[in-house]
Amino acid sequence: MMMSEKSLDTVLDDLSKFYILLVLQEGPNHGYSIMSKYRQRTGKTLSAGTLYPFVQQLEEQGIVTSEDKPVGKRPRRIYCLTRQGRKAVNQLLKRFASITAAAFESNLQVCASCGCKVYEGAHFEEINDKKLAFCCHHCAHAYKMQLQENINQ
Repeated sequence: MMMSEKSLDTVLDDLSKFYILLVLQEGPNHGYSIMSKYRQRTGKTLSAGTLYPFVQQLEEQGIVTSEDKPVGKRPRRIYCLTRQGRKAVNQLLKRFASITAAAFESNLQVCASCGCKVYEGAHFEEINDKKLAFCCHHCAHAYKMQLQENINQ
């Protein structure tokens, strides 16, 4: 059964805090800028009710600092990761990378010739009654040539 659009939105909402940290890792930002970047990159709206309590919590934990700075015609509160915050985000990214890699690993095909991993578009050929995956038809050809060479030796 496929997830509904509403279910997918819920998952994205759950990742909003992670995304806020990613935006802050790019550099200092004010709240409206964070919400704008979120909307541009995800197509979804990040509410002030999600953003501001979260950055306040991060500030209390020493992960973020904030200060009022002039931006345009009026001052805005600028949020910035602390050294501790950058370390925490880097750890979080490593954990997320491991989770993502594990999720994709089961969908990868390994080229029987060169050993590279292919997520989509693998080339398949049946050789000696086995269906083998290749990254391209060139590798499939090279594999068959190597088999023939081994037989001829």
